[in-house]
Amino acid sequence: MTQDEKWIARYNEVMTFIETNKRNPSKYDAEERGEYYTWLKHNRKQMNAGTLKLERVEKFRKLLELTEQYRRKNQYE
Repeated sequence: MTQDEKWIARYNEVMTFIETNKRNPSKYDAEERGEYYTWLKHNRKQMNAGTLKLERVEKFRKLLELTEQYRRKNQYE
């Protein structure tokens, strides 16, 4: 599996997680932090630094728009 395939697979996992749970990954839950939160944070840093590959930037921006919808949403509501 190539790096691009791995990135797309993780992208799809994070997108599915957010759409299913109607919230962003928690930095306090060990499983979510290890799988999704850290991946989001790393890619956000790369995008801001300008080192994220151009073909990934547009997809990642769509994901960031989705995360903004659920920003600071209380998961117990």
